[in-house]
Amino acid sequence: MQTNELVKIVNDELDLRKAEQVSVIDVKGRTSITDVMIVVTATSERHARALSEYVTVKIKEFNLKPLGCEGEQNTDWVLLDLGDLIIHIMTAQARERYQLEKLWSISTRTQEMARPL
Repeated sequence: MQTNELVKIVNDELDLRKAEQVSVIDVKGRTSITDVMIVVTATSERHARALSEYVTVKIKEFNLKPLGCEGEQNTDWVLLDLGDLIIHIMTAQARERYQLEKLWSISTRTQEMARPL
């Protein structure tokens, strides 16, 4: 399955399950661990776990399964690794604290500054 198809499937499921502030970040060429990251806000730790479970069930319909899942128990950040796509499901407080979108935008500016003239 193409990465953009997987992103659409996951994005649709997250939307259906009331994920908030869904942000899709293209990191292809900036990291070797994945091509795309999705960062979403969950309304609570329970909602974060549920979103992770819903996405896992949905992708299994396409004969896919996560490579890993971290932070499922009593945490404000659940990471779901789907290979070419990594999903960060965070409470609002965790999202504000870690600011992943800002981190990756800094990475882009740093790469541009590091290019030879």
